[in-house]
Amino acid sequence: MLEQKEAVRLNAGRLEELYSQLGAAGAEDVVCRALEELAVRLSHTERCYREGRLTDMRKSARSLVAIADQIGMQALSRVAADVTIAADNDDLVAMAATLSRLLRIGDSSLSEVWEMQDLSI
Repeated sequence: MLEQKEAVRLNAGRLEELYSQLGAAGAEDVVCRALEELAVRLSHTERCYREGRLTDMRKSARSLVAIADQIGMQALSRVAADVTIAADNDDLVAMAATLSRLLRIGDSSLSEVWEMQDLSI
């Protein structure tokens, strides 16, 4: 079985910016809500794809871009944008491949941010 792993890099500067703008409590609230929303939308995006609701899948993937950018998840944002491009081009093969990548990176990114938060507490 081929195991696909990618290094996930977070924009720590973006998180630092949130903390300086909102204070520790405000930034942690924003990050926690964003992480919860990302998890929900990743799941929704995958479900829409499996159910053949590609327009809804595209909208859900597109919404991931802004949320991921907000908390410095650049790789997740970029791959979510790639999913929307594949959907716009009706490229089913590219859509399946980029969606799989999105789910892998999403899982890794969420874990990475949770670990960073655990270290800061």
